[in-house]
Amino acid sequence: MTDTRRRVKVYTLNEDRQWDDRGTGHVSSGYVERLKGMSLLVRAESDGSLLLESKINPNTAYQKQQDTLIVWSEAENYDLALSFQEKAGCDEIWEKICQVQGKDPSVDITQDLVDESEEERFDDMSSPGLELPSCELSRLEEIAELVASSLPSPLRREKLALALENEGYIKKLLELFHVCEDLENIEGLHHLYEIIKGIFLLNRTALFEVMFSEECIMDVIGCLEYDPALSQPRKHREFLTKTAKFKEVIPISDPELKQKIHQTYRVQYIQDMVLPTPSVFEENMLSTLHSFIFFNKVEIVGMLQEDEKFLTDLFAQLTDEATDEEKRQELVNFLKEFCAFSQTLQPQNRDAFFKTLSNMGILPALEVILGMDDTQVRSAATDIFSYLVEYNPSMVREFVMQEAQQNDDVSKKLTEQKITNKDILLINLIIEHMICDTDPELGGAVQLMGLLRTLVDPENMLATANKTEKTEFLGFFYKHCMHVLTAPLLANTTEDKPSKDDFQTAQLLALVLELLTFCVEHHTYHIKNYIINKDILRRVLVLMASKHAFLALCALRFKRKIIGLKDEFYNRYIMKSFLFEPVVKAFLNNGSRYNLMNSAIIEMFEFIRVEDIKSLTAHVIENYWKALEDVDYVQTFKGLKLRFEQQRERQDNPKLDSMRSILRNHRYRRDARTLEDEEEMWFNTDEDDMEDGEAVVSPSDKTKNDDDIMDPISKFMERKKLKESEEKEVLLKTNLSGRQSPSFKLSLSSGTKTTLTSQSPAATLPGSPGSPGSPGSPGSPGSVPKNTSQTAAITTKGGLVGLVDYPDDDEDDDEDEDKEDTLPLSKKAKFES
Repeated sequence: MTDTRRRVKVYTLNEDRQWDDRGTGHVSSGYVERLKGMSLLVRAESDGSLLLESKINPNTAYQKQQDTLIVWSEAENYDLALSFQEKAGCDEIWEKICQVQGKDPSVDITQDLVDESEEERFDDMSSPGLELPSCELSRLEEIAELVASSLPSPLRREKLALALENEGYIKKLLELFHVCEDLENIEGLHHLYEIIKGIFLLNRTALFEVMFSEECIMDVIGCLEYDPALSQPRKHREFLTKTAKFKEVIPISDPELKQKIHQTYRVQYIQDMVLPTPSVFEENMLSTLHSFIFFNKVEIVGMLQEDEKFLTDLFAQLTDEATDEEKRQELVNFLKEFCAFSQTLQPQNRDAFFKTLSNMGILPALEVILGMDDTQVRSAATDIFSYLVEYNPSMVREFVMQEAQQNDDVSKKLTEQKITNKDILLINLIIEHMICDTDPELGGAVQLMGLLRTLVDPENMLATANKTEKTEFLGFFYKHCMHVLTAPLLANTTEDKPSKDDFQTAQLLALVLELLTFCVEHHTYHIKNYIINKDILRRVLVLMASKHAFLALCALRFKRKIIGLKDEFYNRYIMKSFLFEPVVKAFLNNGSRYNLMNSAIIEMFEFIRVEDIKSLTAHVIENYWKALEDVDYVQTFKGLKLRFEQQRERQDNPKLDSMRSILRNHRYRRDARTLEDEEEMWFNTDEDDMEDGEAVVSPSDKTKNDDDIMDPISKFMERKKLKESEEKEVLLKTNLSGRQSPSFKLSLSSGTKTTLTSQSPAATLPGSPGSPGSPGSPGSPGSVPKNTSQTAAITTKGGLVGLVDYPDDDEDDDEDEDKEDTLPLSKKAKFES
């Protein structure tokens, strides 16, 4: 059998009895070996992934609805629907299903025979149909029992539904309902409740069309008021006729549309309020009811969308200043519900829907509404705006950029006339509403922040041959909007601590920081220029002094994201402004408490150590070592100090570095060996061990001055002697506490106090002239006399550590035992444990 492919939308029924869109793809039918049968396959049109693989079970009931829908139950609690773009595609797949099940394609439903015994099946198949009792008061109990007994058997349900449909039985039952109510026959009314509820569970579209017709639906609801489990009947009809009012905010001229709206509201009410909560077994027996409501909403949206006069009047009244507040609120609520209904549309229809709203001027209308004082109206307008942003953020971006351009043009003209332009951009209105949210929990602000993040997310921005939306929109955003977003942050951080530190302000600033952190991660030079030029990071770090831990952590997260970029522009800015100081203060103030703040700060310094960010390592050790040297419950800070000393060692011994490179080249391969291994090769190889003709250095190097080679050797041996005499002592340890001082810029070099006060960025980098790590400076390793009490040799409690820390130390664990003295600390610990 050849595959037939048609474009479809896959829907599944969720726990809330709503249809979820699972994606658009192309459907085919074919034999699947794994399922051992003919199956329906839907592959996503975007990436070809499998959206659906469903075996066509001979005993599964499939329903064809409205010419383009096929609905069925895959399992007890799993309903599926395929919505076809074309009727022809639906017909072809329906024929395949009917062919597998041995059915005539002219039927609208196939039937499940799984639960019946062979004897029942034979009896049912041999009988021409189900004979219904005459519709009389005296036989209501018998009818109720017949309906109840038919529900467990799919074939009997089918025959009962056909009998009810063919004999017009529902209208006869509703006539009996009026008689029972007039006679106050409660027993009869209870039987009618059971009968009508059972008819719902037959799950038959043709029966629903009768029950939900204008003449029958209120009587059906009346029958469902008399639940035998309740002492008093419900008053659903009274609610629908007296309490619930139908408001036409704009007169609807199409009677069919008006009737469809009434019908959908009432059927939705039946599903949500009238029918009892279905059991697990009944849930799938109401799938057709869910589908009826779902596709009614699709029709309503389509009919309203085609009514140009209706939409034109709607937007005209929305933006008319003469419209009173109550009327405007009704209009906005209608538009909100209209957009909510649009979520049921297929993608191509939803495209047309939002394009229609855009052409009608929905964004300018929202701008007018959002500028009003009515909180409820603004809330509804925000919901409408969220539908637009989530569906098509590019449409919103294009509007606000055009609006900004128009405002700029107007402003130039007004400036010439010395008049101020007071127009506010739509996106700035959104930011202002986020900042000014009066809800103590900031529910609205959280929603708006999410929308702003969607708008500034480069991942959903388009790129064309001539221009990029990212470049244009981000340029606009940082020019016109970023100052509005950061205004509350800058206003609250003018001093050394937040000027306002109440819970609501802290929540708002946390939201602002979350968005700024997102910008740091996803934007490039725009946010970098803004942070450095406006000194944003320094202001953010003021919030580290907040009494609210979540806000202090948000500020720390912002800095951590910046450091994570490993961008030297950011690093120079951090060092020049000494922006580790607030972090170190917060770390010391946190004391010995083991909490999230403690862990987050240590993780940041650990990242600097592991990633070997040399400039920041040198800056931290030179300025804050005395405050951090006593922290020994983690090895992070001592590891940073070690990194720093290794940098200094490499600067002081460039010839040793070059020799290491020569030796590595001599091996004709590039190993990740440690420096200690190379030192062993150079210093510990006896002449007797050398094979004839073997050279440790290349011939070209033999012409070098012997003093140039012996100088690093003598320095190494000097350090080795020092190690043997002071093996278990941690050098450079001082008694400086520094913890009570609110401001500190500490130096490492003995006898020389160094601070990073130069305005030149080069002054902050190790290796620059005059920097603390420059070769030959007073604190440089290798230049300190033997009798100096403080030395900068690289030592730890475990002994001498190599000059270079390569990551693959463990590769050479099988080296000779006589190398133990020169192993790095991590390796020695492994051997000694």
